Amino acid sequence: MNINKKNRPTLGNAIRKINPEAMYVIMEEQVYENIEWKNGTTPIPQNELEAKLSEMQTEWDNAIQAQADLKASAKAKLIAGEALTEEEANTIVL
Repeated sequence: MNINKKNRPTLGNAIRKINPEAMYVIMEEQVYENIEWKNGTTPIPQNELEAKLSEMQTEWDNAIQAQADLKASAKAKLIAGEALTEEEANTIVL
């Protein structure tokens, strides 16, 4: 999983994952009650959105941890003078 805005666990991203064609506006705070469904879009039930958000949060947290683990592995290998994998090398900012 890439760590970018499209994958961030937000209400809008959860809606798009469930229904990419959904038309909606979220007014102010990102809570279910602030979703205004547009153009005849069938509202997604709150429990379905909450489940998707929870799934997305877990994926996000796992991706963040995997990236941290990869950076730690790359650092340890550099210190030990070992070769890095391409994935580890990609974590290094030059």
